[in-house]
Amino acid sequence: MKNISALIVAHNEEKNLPLCLASLNDIDEIVLILDKTTDNSRDIAKKYNCKIHEGSWNNEGKRRNFGISKCSNNWILEIDSDERANIDLVREAQEKINALKENTNGYFLVPFVNFIGSKRIRYGWGASWGVSHKPCLFHQSSKIWGSEPIHPSLKLGKKLGTLENSINHYIDKNISDMIARLDRYSTLKAVEIRESTNKIPFLAITIRRAITRFWKCYVSRKGYKEGKWGFIIALFAALYILLSYLKADLEDDNENPKN
Repeated sequence: MKNISALIVAHNEEKNLPLCLASLNDIDEIVLILDKTTDNSRDIAKKYNCKIHEGSWNNEGKRRNFGISKCSNNWILEIDSDERANIDLVREAQEKINALKENTNGYFLVPFVNFIGSKRIRYGWGASWGVSHKPCLFHQSSKIWGSEPIHPSLKLGKKLGTLENSINHYIDKNISDMIARLDRYSTLKAVEIRESTNKIPFLAITIRRAITRFWKCYVSRKGYKEGKWGFIIALFAALYILLSYLKADLEDDNENPKN
């Protein structure tokens, strides 16, 4: 019988943690990494029999790799505080890994159902605004996060399949939350761009990339089926590209305009 550890990495998520932790009642171990937390997350987590580790990281990939190293079991279900598992997902995960040979490692893709508030959005996601699947269930040796400050890259082992049961992802509460996320993510991306060895492209190239991203979300990924919500998601996906490069070009790492 192979056991599973659930891994959560969080920063000041007291509002989201209770429902996230409750959705993992049937898992063998919960490991919670609290990064620079100043709210009541720790006290909340104590009610759910978590193994809690606290620290301070300036890099998402490093804190996630640290969390993976603290899991007692070889198989890990990585989930964020704004995501919800369920008993059917946990049972399917256990069945999948227990059907493997003893020395098999790799990962399984897990489907995602994305929400804005209580509204489910099925189509058009992209560029920080939701995903259809993620490699959330994996062997401890089969997932290494990269060092990028936002949306770090992944080094993965062999894909072993896709689960049928999904994780619910409550991305933002409303449009104001989406705007705040756009500002936060584009600022972090600007830092990454400035630190890279590549030159910042001409504005015309950046605008073309933004238009391409809008088209991909709204047309190729059928965001038009979501009406005005699909338009907003595609617009924000395009603005993410445009704002990130403009911030990288016009501001310094302290968000002050360059002279």
